[in-house]
Amino acid sequence: MQIIQHTEDLSTATGTMRCYVYRPATEGQYATIVFYSEIFQHTAPIARSAAMMACHGFVVIVPEVFHELNAIGTVLGYDDEGKDKGNNDKWQKPLTSYDSDLTSIVEYCQSADFCTGAVGAMGVCLGGHLAYRAALNPAVSAAYCLYATDIHSDTLPASPEEQSLASMAEIQGEVFFVWGKQDPHVPAEGRLKIYQQCMETGLNYHWQEVNAVHAFMRDEGERYDGALALQMYQQAVQFFQRTLVTGR
Repeated sequence: MQIIQHTEDLSTATGTMRCYVYRPATEGQYATIVFYSEIFQHTAPIARSAAMMACHGFVVIVPEVFHELNAIGTVLGYDDEGKDKGNNDKWQKPLTSYDSDLTSIVEYCQSADFCTGAVGAMGVCLGGHLAYRAALNPAVSAAYCLYATDIHSDTLPASPEEQSLASMAEIQGEVFFVWGKQDPHVPAEGRLKIYQQCMETGLNYHWQEVNAVHAFMRDEGERYDGALALQMYQQAVQFFQRTLVTGR
């Protein structure tokens, strides 16, 4: 399926947020996936991932996750300078600001004539965390979370009751977790903590651990595992087609 791409600048509670929209070129209405990036924002690998999903018949929206802290269009490099800046931004932005960002995206999806109104979320690294957190919003019925960081550690800015792990019982939709067994950012004890919370809250979830390091989806650099990435894309497409399109 061929796609088109454009930008939308949405008003949020904390300022203007640029979003990159990828959607089928064919007229019609399609379910939406909010695709959350790593700390580096809308990089070339993230753009390719968004396009990959959109080509399967979805509207994919990539928000600039740190829009309050950077000029519109800021993309951080996959180097020490970019990593330091992105991590600093991550420690500055309150978790609840991502919630209000999502509210603006959902409102956009509900009004755009090319969207059905069905919304899911997907993300990698920090974005995996934000995809999980997006499921706290009752408008988001499915979340596909790849090596989601900082859920187990409760280290992002929020009060104890606002932390993402503590809020799991609020999720009404379906969540798919994918973890790399060799990922030092989410070690075995961290994954176990999240798994136990899934069991205790009765979350509707899927759990998958693969032999991979952190950022194995990123198609730049030595961490990339193309075979696993292809498997994850196919799995995510099937997941969202079921949860957002067919409803089965």
